[in-house]
Amino acid sequence: MRVALLTVDNVTKRFGGLAALEDVSLSVEAGEIYGLIGPNGAGKTTLFNCMTGLYTVTSGAVRLEGAEVQALKPHQIVKRGFARTFQNIRLFANMTALENVMVGRHARTRANVLGAVLRCRKTRVEEAGIRERALELLNYVGLGGKSRGLASHLSYGDQRRLEIARALSTEPKLLALDEPVAGMNPNERQQMGELFRKLREGGVTLLLIEHDVKLVMGLCDRVAVLDYGRKIAEGPAEEVRNDPAVIAAYLGGEA
Repeated sequence: MRVALLTVDNVTKRFGGLAALEDVSLSVEAGEIYGLIGPNGAGKTTLFNCMTGLYTVTSGAVRLEGAEVQALKPHQIVKRGFARTFQNIRLFANMTALENVMVGRHARTRANVLGAVLRCRKTRVEEAGIRERALELLNYVGLGGKSRGLASHLSYGDQRRLEIARALSTEPKLLALDEPVAGMNPNERQQMGELFRKLREGGVTLLLIEHDVKLVMGLCDRVAVLDYGRKIAEGPAEEVRNDPAVIAAYLGGEA
């Protein structure tokens, strides 16, 4: 039996008089791939931002393994095991692929400022471990041969993979991906889908925002649908796909 890893309870987010989210509740179980879909402006990324500490919720609660996290800072939530990628790629363009992943790994380091300055043995050993783990993660996502190249020189698809590697370097239990295959061709999308399955098999729970409904329906165990800031459906992919409210709001008459 799966256990709820992430729980969102009646979350509302208002910007002035505008309700971007209204009493949204959902739960993501450990070991699943959970999809979040909806039309543009439905509130998907706003919900991601509330879950990961970028936005403060107006009301409601976000719980990770039963503990409330909605009042925590983003880096504190990362340390709790909840990492994310962004709709717009946010890499250090003038750093190498390896350096980008090493930066993410520093969320789990123990060295303090003094140790970093003095370069004591303990710090050097830890830095070597960070480098080794970063190389392992680059290999894992298919970028092993591109570790020395600048992030800005990578293809769009490889930059997406690099973002995932950097997020994985924080050792997440739950990884939230905001439109990870946007702008990719069908072959690239298929390859990314295979990577997502590989991540799940490796013990990482995935929460996925994506406009590619075919990918979501073929990949996700369960799907929730937002429309105008409200959840209108949640359940197994096939059940959601045939929900009349979802067809009307998002999938269109041919669903």
